[in-house]
Amino acid sequence: MDYSLVIALEMVRAVAWLVLLASGLAIIFGMMRIINFAHGEFLMLGGYTVVISARHGVNEWFAMLVLAPIVVGIFGVLVERLVIQRLYGRILDSLLATWGLSMLMIGGVTMIFGNSVTGVATPLGGMSIGDYQVPRYNFVLIFAAIALLVAIWAALKFTKAGLIARATMQNPDMSEALGIPTRWVYMATFGIGSAVTGFAGALLAPMTGVVPTMGVNFIAQSFITVITGGASVIAGTLTAAGLLGSISQGMTFLAGPVYGDAALLLAALVLLRLLPQGITGRIFKKSL
Repeated sequence: MDYSLVIALEMVRAVAWLVLLASGLAIIFGMMRIINFAHGEFLMLGGYTVVISARHGVNEWFAMLVLAPIVVGIFGVLVERLVIQRLYGRILDSLLATWGLSMLMIGGVTMIFGNSVTGVATPLGGMSIGDYQVPRYNFVLIFAAIALLVAIWAALKFTKAGLIARATMQNPDMSEALGIPTRWVYMATFGIGSAVTGFAGALLAPMTGVVPTMGVNFIAQSFITVITGGASVIAGTLTAAGLLGSISQGMTFLAGPVYGDAALLLAALVLLRLLPQGITGRIFKKSL
């Protein structure tokens, strides 16, 4: 019974992990159709914000929940104004530009901080489930993933800003004709997606450690989750993360982490073969 409970908890944590990794990318790619190949480096920037803040005596929770989203969100706004705004509707160009940005960020951070792994201690310690020890921080990740999805859903569903953002992404020409400043909507949406990514990177930093190349480990999982989920930001991210996270973690318990990653990729390939427009492109077409 204890072992089954541990397995269930780890599966839920794996789902929450994918939700956190993919949510910011789902906003930017799912809504704006911009391939942000520097998504992993935005996660890395959130992690380094926590590390640097902790070294200067800032409360770790304040750094994770407040500073990291603000820092990465502002950085995202600058990137959108300087680079991305010229690339809307040019998917290949946006991929190449953000790939170059990712290389620049990795090189710049390596020059400043070196190529060694750093990080902060995992908060809250561990707890016992029978004979097994699990980090209490797992529950923080699960709660954060749920809260993040609820916040994004509420913002898109019930706020005027969310309605304007959805209208602009669906029909920018009509929105412009109605007097909506679409360039500012694009800027704000990219900034919010970046802030969500920074939030995720900060939360994952105590579990993974922080190194300039850490984004390489996460970019594939993020894109696989978003593309498998389809166009709907909330339903797509949640369903894809639920399916892929459960499959990956289940295989990890049976055969090891390498097979878990392979199972995630295989499951994504099968789903995309059966549902080429993603899960929400076929099943939850009208969902957010």
